[in-house]
Amino acid sequence: MMITLPPLSLYIHVPWCVRKCPYCDFNSHGVGAQAELPEQQYVQALLADLDHDLPWVQGRALSSIFIGGGTPSLLSPQAYEALFAGLHERLTLAEDCEVTLEANPGTVEQQRFEGYRQAGINRLSIGIQSFQPGFLKTLGRIHSGDEATRAVEAARHAGFTNFNIDLMHGLPGQSVAQALDDLQQALALAPTHLSWYQLTLEPNTEFYSRPPVLPEDDALADIQDAGLACLAQAGFEHYEVSAHALPGRQARHNLNYWQFGDYLGIGAGAHGKLSTPPHAASDRFKVIRRWKTRQPAAYLSRLIEGRDFVAGENTLSDTDLPFEFMLNALRLKQGVPASLYPMTTGLNLSAIEPQLSTLRARGLLEASERQLVTTPFGFDWLNEVLLAFSPDDE
Repeated sequence: MMITLPPLSLYIHVPWCVRKCPYCDFNSHGVGAQAELPEQQYVQALLADLDHDLPWVQGRALSSIFIGGGTPSLLSPQAYEALFAGLHERLTLAEDCEVTLEANPGTVEQQRFEGYRQAGINRLSIGIQSFQPGFLKTLGRIHSGDEATRAVEAARHAGFTNFNIDLMHGLPGQSVAQALDDLQQALALAPTHLSWYQLTLEPNTEFYSRPPVLPEDDALADIQDAGLACLAQAGFEHYEVSAHALPGRQARHNLNYWQFGDYLGIGAGAHGKLSTPPHAASDRFKVIRRWKTRQPAAYLSRLIEGRDFVAGENTLSDTDLPFEFMLNALRLKQGVPASLYPMTTGLNLSAIEPQLSTLRARGLLEASERQLVTTPFGFDWLNEVLLAFSPDDE
C-alpha cells in the first residue's frame, strides 16, 4: 500500500478567559476582566513546545492554523506578532494557509482586530451564542447583543471578510421564534460561516452539576427543522453536523479534523494527532494522539525547567482506528472518498466491509463503494452508525 501523509494543521490553545461559562467543558480558566496575562512568557512557551514537536513534521507545510481557547482575543496583537514571527522561523505555511482566531465580543475593538490582521490572522470565529439578554445571562456571557453586533462590524471595518459566528440553540426556555430570531440577527451580519449547535450538558461543567431545564425533544426538533430551513434559504450549505457555510467558505481547519488529517497541538491542554509512516518492512503505519500539560501554571513551569510539554501519548490500535476515522469522517454530510480510509489509517477497507455492508443494508450508509457517506436517515442517527465501528461492539 502506498502511503501518502494527510494534510497538516496547527492548533494553538490560549487557556484564559474573563469568566468561565457554565456550559463550557474546554480547558479554560477565568481570570477576570483586568487580569495581567503572562503574554510574553506564554508565547515563549508555545514556541518551545513547538520546538519539541518539530521532529515529527519536518518538511511538511501547514495548511491551516486555529487559535482556540479560552478567549484568544485576550492576548494582544503584539503577542501574536511575536508568535507568528516564531512560527515562520520554524515552519512553512502554505500560500493560502487559513489562520483563524477565536474572539469574544467584549474583549475586542477595531484597533485590536486591525493588529490581528497585521500579525497574520485572516479568519475570525466570533463567539456570540445568542443576541438576547436573558439567554446571554443564563449562558454566563459577558457581552450584550449590541456588543456582539458592534464586534462583527469592527471586524469587518478592520478588513476581515471571512468569519464564523458561533450560535447556540436549544437554550433553557427557548422557543422556535426566539431561536430563529437569533439566527436571523446573525445572518444579517453577513458571516461566511455559521456554527449553529445545540446546547448539551457536559460533565465537569456548572450546568452538569446544576442542570437547567432544557426544551423537550419535540421542541428541539421543531427548532432544528426551522433553523435548518432558515439557513438553507439564506444560501448556507449544511456540510457538517453543526456547521453551515456559504459556497467555498467551509472551515478548512475543521475539515482537516473531519477528514482525519494530522495536526500539531501546542499550548496548555492542547491535543494533537500525527501519522508516522513505516520506515521498514516490519513497521506499521501509526496514528498517535498526544496532549500537553493542562494547567497554565504547570505548562509555564515546563518552559522554566526546559522540559517537554507532553502530558500523555497514545498510539491508536488497529481496533480503535475504524471508530476514530468514522467518528470524524461521517460528520460530513457529503462524507469522504473511500480511498481516504487506507490513506489516513494505514488499514485496508476490506477489513470493515462486514460493518459497511450491514449499514448499507439497513439504509444508514449510501450504497456507493467509492464514497463513505451516510444516507439522510443515517445522518440523523449518526450515533447508531458509529456504534457499528466501536471496539466495544466487537
